[in-house]
Amino acid sequence: MDLQIYGFLFTLFLTFAINGATLQEKAQITPPQINSNSVLVALLDSHYTELSELVEKALLLQPLEEAVTKHNITIFAPRNEALERDLDPEFKRFLLEPGNIKSLQNLLLFHMVPTRLTSWHQKNHTTLCPGEAERLSGNMVNIIHPNDIIKSDGIIHGIKKVLIPKSVQQSFNNRRNLRSISAVLPEGAPEIDPRTNRLKKKPNPVPAGAPPVLPIYSAMAPGPSLAPAPAPGPGGHHHHFDGETQVKDFIQTLLHYGGYNELADILVNLTSLATEMGRLVSEGYVLTVLAPNDEAMAKLTTDQLSEPGAPEQIMYYHLIPEYQTEESMYNSVRRFGKVKYDTLRLPHKVVAEEADGSVKFGFEEGSAYLIDPDIYTDGRISVQGIDGVLFPVEDIKVAPKSAPVVAAAGDAKVVAKQRRGNTNYSFES
Repeated sequence: MDLQIYGFLFTLFLTFAINGATLQEKAQITPPQINSNSVLVALLDSHYTELSELVEKALLLQPLEEAVTKHNITIFAPRNEALERDLDPEFKRFLLEPGNIKSLQNLLLFHMVPTRLTSWHQKNHTTLCPGEAERLSGNMVNIIHPNDIIKSDGIIHGIKKVLIPKSVQQSFNNRRNLRSISAVLPEGAPEIDPRTNRLKKKPNPVPAGAPPVLPIYSAMAPGPSLAPAPAPGPGGHHHHFDGETQVKDFIQTLLHYGGYNELADILVNLTSLATEMGRLVSEGYVLTVLAPNDEAMAKLTTDQLSEPGAPEQIMYYHLIPEYQTEESMYNSVRRFGKVKYDTLRLPHKVVAEEADGSVKFGFEEGSAYLIDPDIYTDGRISVQGIDGVLFPVEDIKVAPKSAPVVAAAGDAKVVAKQRRGNTNYSFES
């Protein structure tokens, strides 16, 4: 009987012990309950929206709820403008990076003091930010809205600026210094200019819209024997002009204008030439194109086009590295007589002079007249239509003179050479 009583008491005691341990464990697991009148709830519902958003992003709600259950807290809440506009954008990006959540937590906890301060005294106070050195001194806080929100478990003061602890500032400085070191672009081996066999020097940066520093001949790609013309990047080297689009526009204009299809086909097929023109315009250079019409292009012989690079050389002689319109060229030849324009085919120049109220280019047999002025003008590229294909003086092959014709006795026949705009005249005696 005694054994049964002792066994019953032991079982009863063991049951109470287990239930007590279970209740104690549940009490430890259950998070502290915060009532609706808490200072944390007031902060989340207040006009300090920037601060409340950062508290949620920093995952500080649960630690602050535990702190509020233990003691009152005082929160120094920066105004929204201080966190949104006055804070350094680079520093704000640093705080919001996922890997820097500890720095964000320390910055927010530095604004909270584990005691109730209804009035601010010029003395140091310990904050919720861990670290012995992170103490809030009196001269750091500029209160603009004292006792803005008062609750039973805490109080909120509105301050003007964000308070930054030393540890967070040090972490940001270390990251910025490391980034500046790692951001140095590696430099390759020095480049040699194939034209001069000297080291290439980087030109000084030029402001947007300013003319290029280098002459256009230095900016041109090497010839086919050295390297192909590089494709232009979007917007060009300085990203001021879109030369590739402008070249496409003027080729399309030639097709719509009519009578210049042969030249448009050459520019489309010679992709290196169109690419080179687009790159030069993208880098700020200007071009004037003397465009031979289809009738003039049809007169080109096979010998003139058969040599390697001959089409490119012909076209380079029709590209003037200046921006000229029909009016500007006509005014120049009227004033100075003969004018020599540089071309992209070094060292040859094209000669222009006034003739029959228009502009004539080239020399006697290889001359061409300006017949279609200002086909395309956009401020960077100017296209002027001419009625002949131009060649430098040394490329013009002079036909051999034929032997004089002996006529019958008493008869002499002289035929005048046909000239532009004139009919043939014959004189018989």
